[in-house]
Amino acid sequence: MFKVNRLLVLAPHTDDAELGAGGLIARMIEEGVEVFVVAFSSAEDSLPEDLAADTLCKEFKQAMSVLGVKEEYTRVLPYKVRNFSCKRQEILEDIVKLRGEIQPDLVCLPCSQDVHQDHNVIHNEGVRVFKHIPVLGYELPWNQTSFSSQAFVELEERHIDLKWKALQSYQSQIQLSRPYFYEEFIYGLARIRGVQIKKTWAESYEVLRVVI
Repeated sequence: MFKVNRLLVLAPHTDDAELGAGGLIARMIEEGVEVFVVAFSSAEDSLPEDLAADTLCKEFKQAMSVLGVKEEYTRVLPYKVRNFSCKRQEILEDIVKLRGEIQPDLVCLPCSQDVHQDHNVIHNEGVRVFKHIPVLGYELPWNQTSFSSQAFVELEERHIDLKWKALQSYQSQIQLSRPYFYEEFIYGLARIRGVQIKKTWAESYEVLRVVI
């Protein structure tokens, strides 16, 4: 089986990596894996009007710190929320650059059933660029019509605790009462995925590419 030395998580927006792969990130950091997280938009146009435009960038930075990701291994690109399709080629070129700079041996990105327009672009271009290495698709159930839970990452409660703590960095989203930021959702989904593999806690992923 392949050994993971460098994990790259592609997030359409700040908070997607934590929501979809926060437990995996926490476990990989604990195991000494170099973890890189790239968000393609801070989604400032989706913020409440009374908040500063850089709010989500700051929250992302704090969340990554909680998970243990080195600041120099994170970045937020300046694409506009809900407009990725207009910038598909530029996004493709940015992902190609990331491949050359980071040379990951595992990539996580939105799953193929994610219907959000920005997520769909990151999925398609990410799979296009990284088709020669293992690629997993993370689940964001509120954006999906279905999900192929083909791979599971066994987690400990401490990993879910870190995921939950990292998500608390996003007070701008919590004040909007987004249900996927509720504690019972984060822990409940992790328990469901754990039950599926006779473990206590887990995250589930779609297998988009595997190299053995």
